[in-house]
Amino acid sequence: MTSRSDATPRRGRRQAVDPRLLRYASASRGFFVAIAALALAQTAVIIAFAWLLTQALTGAIAGLPLDLLGPTLALLSGVVVLRAVLLWARDTVASRAAARVQAQLRAQLVEAVGTLGSEWLAGRNSSTLAITAGRGLDALDAYFGRYLPQFVQTMIATPVIIAVMWWQDWISGLTVLLTLPLIPIFMVLIGLGTQAVQQRQWKTLGHLAARFSDTVQGLSTLKVFGRHHRAVASIDDVTNRYRRETMRVLRVSFLSGFALEFLASISVAIIAVSIGFRLIDGSIALTVGLFVLLLAPEAYLPIRQVGVQFHAAAEGVAATEDVFSVLDATVPQSGARTGLPFDRPDDTPLPPLVLRGVRVARGERMLPPVDLVAPAGSVVLIEGPSGAGKSSVLAALRGAADFDGEATFGGRDLRTLRPREWLAWAGQAPGLTTGTIKDNITLGDTDPDSDLAQRALSLACAGGLDLAHQLGVQGAGLSGGQAQRVAVARAFYRYLRGRASVIALDEPSAALDSGTEESLWQSVRELADGGAAVVLVSHRASARAMADDVVTLTGMEVTA
Repeated sequence: MTSRSDATPRRGRRQAVDPRLLRYASASRGFFVAIAALALAQTAVIIAFAWLLTQALTGAIAGLPLDLLGPTLALLSGVVVLRAVLLWARDTVASRAAARVQAQLRAQLVEAVGTLGSEWLAGRNSSTLAITAGRGLDALDAYFGRYLPQFVQTMIATPVIIAVMWWQDWISGLTVLLTLPLIPIFMVLIGLGTQAVQQRQWKTLGHLAARFSDTVQGLSTLKVFGRHHRAVASIDDVTNRYRRETMRVLRVSFLSGFALEFLASISVAIIAVSIGFRLIDGSIALTVGLFVLLLAPEAYLPIRQVGVQFHAAAEGVAATEDVFSVLDATVPQSGARTGLPFDRPDDTPLPPLVLRGVRVARGERMLPPVDLVAPAGSVVLIEGPSGAGKSSVLAALRGAADFDGEATFGGRDLRTLRPREWLAWAGQAPGLTTGTIKDNITLGDTDPDSDLAQRALSLACAGGLDLAHQLGVQGAGLSGGQAQRVAVARAFYRYLRGRASVIALDEPSAALDSGTEESLWQSVRELADGGAAVVLVSHRASARAMADDVVTLTGMEVTA
């Protein structure tokens, strides 16, 4: 019930576009190309609109008849329609890119969690990860739909518009160059405050999710000990803190919008006053002055909008930082595990699993060395007192714990193999998911075999269960013993399906009665006699009767 910390280091200075986005989400690359092309077209439309509007207004002031103004007004209408079409296209491209990037990052996050393994996951709170993968990545809609298009628009439109203004009236162009930097300066100052309060808000949301999850999981225990009222009060306290942090973010957002609008308005006013005085003394033509004046707000608008949209995108950016930190952690592991599945002809024996002097790391501790040989057709029992490291040995086999020493399967180092290529595993926690029993047994099989699933269920002494029975969250709907047998059936199915050569079982009979346990041992023996290599962790004396070899751990620990 205790919340575990999963805080990840954040960068001190947030980048507008994190380079890791391009690395981990390939869909973002095409998005930037498309959005840049649209931004260039929008810039041309903005300049054309200002020029055509200038021609129409000056023509009307000069008293031109409507038939002469008609072509200009028609072009002006066409430019307005084209600008609306470009805005629609930009929103469409952004929304589709956001959906693809969200899907890619979610898929990579799930794969990364699987790659890092249960030992890494044990140090994180799954509720916080769920918030990141769910609501956090959903917030990328604002990041892609508003912030990034406006950022690209600023990079393209602002320099082009300033260049056109300078070309037409260098004084106005110089005024924009001198006043424009004030907006980024204030954006940085306000952005630093925004980042701080937004990170506190995001952290509080993760804390709230973790606290709520822990309370729900331990509610029965809390009620028995009369502590559920305090848990409710704690959740209420975190909820109020999240509300206060949200209001702080909103206050900073409104302050930012006001400051940017004020600076832009003052800057445009300076240009307007300058043009007005020069129109009076005749040093500038009305056409040039009006054209430049119409362009002036457009020069400030993109960068102003970047500051405004930064707040809308802040939550999505914070979530991607959390996702990237998880994905970055997989780089060493994914780089090391480059092995391919065994290509074994049917008439050759399965390769043996060999451990020589394997010492599993548990935090800063190193467990005693373990020697083990599990050839095909054998059952190797690992026994020892609690805390001796029995489960840690299986954790090393499935890549969830680091270890020193020699560990090979078929002559190949286990560090270069993916566990799913050779191992079928059932742990002490069943690890069932929402879905049918069949879905849980055939987990990871793209073409599940119902007959084989039923056979695996029978071997696990749960043949009376209905494969179509629907389970709830974490396998709700089954007793503890039934859930454990379904997990064992999942391991059996993987072996029977030909997806694994070694079956590793961690206390598979802990929740079973003696009669059912004896039947399970017979099934294990049957699979071993059929060619499987079984590594079994059990404290039951009955397991010795059917084991071919027994490895006893002493329980001593060695400091790393």
